[in-house]
Amino acid sequence: MLRIIITSFWIVFIAELGDKTQLQTMLLATQSKSILGVFIGAACALVLSCLLGVFVGSYITKLIAPNYLRIVAGFVFIVFGILTVFGKI
Repeated sequence: MLRIIITSFWIVFIAELGDKTQLQTMLLATQSKSILGVFIGAACALVLSCLLGVFVGSYITKLIAPNYLRIVAGFVFIVFGILTVFGKI
């Protein structure tokens, strides 16, 4: 279990570095008098987002094979990447 905790931590930590959410959180912190409030709110949002991901992911794998989910997820990431490159997102 410790291995999956460490792996999950690093995957989420690396994925979140420099993304739009982190940039928005930095901007909010510059405008707020309570950086602790910004931190707590952002941390709770990330925890809830991850909780939803875990529950939805565990439910979906009962309906759809994980191999198909990986293919669809990869395709969606490619589409988002192309749309980002062309300024559509």
